[in-house]
Amino acid sequence: MRKWWVGVGVGIGMCLSLLGLLFFAMFSMATNLGGGARGAVGLAKGAVPVAYQPFLEKWGNLCEAITPALLAAQLYTESNWKPDAKSPAGALGLAQFIPETWARYGVDGNGDGRPNIWEPADAIASAATYDCALAKDVKGVPGDATNNMLAAYNAGPYRVIQASGVPSITETQGYVKSIRSLEKSFARPVGRVAPSQQAAGAIYFAQAQLGKPYLWGGDGGKEDGGRFDCSGLTKAAYASVGIELPRVANDQWNAGPHPKRDELMPGDLVFFAHNLNDPRSIHHVGLYVGGGYMINAPHTGAVNRFDKIDTPDYIGATRVTDAGAKALPRPNGV
Repeated sequence: MRKWWVGVGVGIGMCLSLLGLLFFAMFSMATNLGGGARGAVGLAKGAVPVAYQPFLEKWGNLCEAITPALLAAQLYTESNWKPDAKSPAGALGLAQFIPETWARYGVDGNGDGRPNIWEPADAIASAATYDCALAKDVKGVPGDATNNMLAAYNAGPYRVIQASGVPSITETQGYVKSIRSLEKSFARPVGRVAPSQQAAGAIYFAQAQLGKPYLWGGDGGKEDGGRFDCSGLTKAAYASVGIELPRVANDQWNAGPHPKRDELMPGDLVFFAHNLNDPRSIHHVGLYVGGGYMINAPHTGAVNRFDKIDTPDYIGATRVTDAGAKALPRPNGV
């Protein structure tokens, strides 16, 4: 858990304040399911390991401060879905519990009669249980209850109470912002997307492709079995909201202006190149979803998935515009 009030780096990247606005019309936070929890929020198809999904959906509605998507984002941040993860600080398992914390909050999530820190079902149940206990500890603190809970998870409830909210600790603020950003990417949007929210619609489309195998040259058609390569996925994502992109990744680079790394917004195309001084050497493209992550079709043998964008071959990004995309020719390459 990277805690017992000992901070470590979060490593998820920047959270963009516009993410919440972009996704506002896409997510329905239904209310008042049994047990007093806020309504069940679905998980995007393929966003989490299949074996973990039923436990995330069950325990992610344990209390009002969490949802399955938030719990998924938190566990992904903690261990990258590795049930045998160990941190230098002594945190263990999928939820990165310190043993002393586990001794108090460990839960038997799979019904085998004993809480096991290495068992994913137990770790998921225990993380939710601990989240909800922390939410109670900071219940009277002003501000967003979920943000305060996450801050307590990282820095301890005393610091949250003392600060009357998320404390002015760089690591803790980054932890909260990163998970809240990733939460939007794990959640399953409901309803139709307004035409003015084309970037959100493109992300919605890409989420639905998570978990599908990569196919070189794939456009997602019937003949491709619904599979894509990297530029085929981004092209289809924007085609779903009425924007036509070129087929080749290094031509998609020219579909709009190029925001800097600290200016990225969800829906931007993010590119990777062999030569960072030459956009014609671009070899990969993904769809940025916030928090330093993209949805992409990585390579042969892999499935469509979330990946970090901050790698040595990151060359930059493009903000897709109607004018920029439609002004481009449509090459016949792959």
